[in-house]
Amino acid sequence: MAQYAGKKVGVVLSGCGVYDGAEIHESVITLLALDKAGVKIICMAPDVPQMHVINHVKGEPVPGESRNVMIESARIARGEIKNIKDIKASDLDALIFPGGFGAAKNLCTFAIDGVNCKIHAEVERLVKEIHAAKKPLGFICIAPVLAAKILGQHHPKLTIGNDPGTSEAIEKMGGKHVQCKVDEVAIDEVNKIVSAPAYMLGPTIAPVAKGIEKCVEEVLKMMK
Repeated sequence: MAQYAGKKVGVVLSGCGVYDGAEIHESVITLLALDKAGVKIICMAPDVPQMHVINHVKGEPVPGESRNVMIESARIARGEIKNIKDIKASDLDALIFPGGFGAAKNLCTFAIDGVNCKIHAEVERLVKEIHAAKKPLGFICIAPVLAAKILGQHHPKLTIGNDPGTSEAIEKMGGKHVQCKVDEVAIDEVNKIVSAPAYMLGPTIAPVAKGIEKCVEEVLKMMK
């Protein structure tokens, strides 16, 4: 995969931690696969407060605590993080979204509002720019709901595995859901979108990694 040296791939993070931010395993596996391919990775996140903060031991919200999505994302990116508002499609050859509840809480309001969710303005802008430029997009775990909401008019082929409620929501927002196993991906050649179920199915990091690595590989193949 060394032929991808010199390409730039954006990774949109949504905090740090499965319950209120980016899923750490999914994010690191994505970054590792991209680094092995020799691409330049540009990590980014919106500079906004998280919806809430979750105690990851108890799985419960922490009253009165607030954290910033970009600052928390910098933990995963080892400090190398950009504000998504400063990134344009012309800066990238592809864009990938790891999952985690942050994708559904901080990048949009799907966790609360479902099909009526609102997308963070800069996330929506960049996804539309990338799509219009015919550059590939990757969506992992719950993140395909972003693609369905933003690009629903283009009826993107997407997967979140086989969860009935979420797959139905994707269909209602305009997407075409494809059932996949954890180590499989859905490929939409027309819209240049690849998606993988990851921890929507799990159950452990090894099978999740196979699917994410395949997702990254297919996104890279779509680059011009």
